[in-house]
Amino acid sequence: MIEPVAIFLLLVVLAFIAFVVARPFFEQRDVRAVKSSHEFSSLLAERERLLTELQELDFDQSLGKIPSEDYPAQRTELLQKGADILRHLDDISPSTARQANGKAPRADSTLKLSTLLSDDELEDLFAKRRYANKEMITDFCPKCGKPVRQSDDFCTSCGSILK
Repeated sequence: MIEPVAIFLLLVVLAFIAFVVARPFFEQRDVRAVKSSHEFSSLLAERERLLTELQELDFDQSLGKIPSEDYPAQRTELLQKGADILRHLDDISPSTARQANGKAPRADSTLKLSTLLSDDELEDLFAKRRYANKEMITDFCPKCGKPVRQSDDFCTSCGSILK
C-alpha cells in the first residue's frame, strides 16, 4: 500500500511540473518590446556593416583602387547612412537597448561619465593612464626589438628567452 506522504509528494511534484510547463501559455508577451528589440539588434548589425564598408572604402582608396573623384561622394554617402542609423539608435529607448544586449548601451555610459567629470579631470585621467602604460613596457626584445615588460620571461612576439 502506498503511504499518504508519498502520494502527497507525488502530487506536489506533478503540480510543480504542470506549473512550469503551463506558465509560458499564460504569460502575456509585450509584442512592441520584442519588435523594438529586434529593430535595435538589426540597427546595430547595420551599423557594424557600414563601419566595415567604410573601412574597406578607405583602404581601397589608399591602395588607389577607387578614383579620387569618386571617393568623397562614396564616403559622404556612407557617413550619411551611418548618421541616420545612429539617429535611429538614439530614438530607441535605453530600456530597449538593455533588453537587446543585456546591459546599458556603451555610448550612454560614456556620456554620463563625460558629463560628471570636467575637462581637467578627464585630462588627468588620460595622463595617469598614459603614465601607467609607459611603466608597463620597460625593455625591448634583443632578438626582434618589440617592447616587453620587465616581468616577462619570454618575448610575446617572437618567443625568445629574455632572462
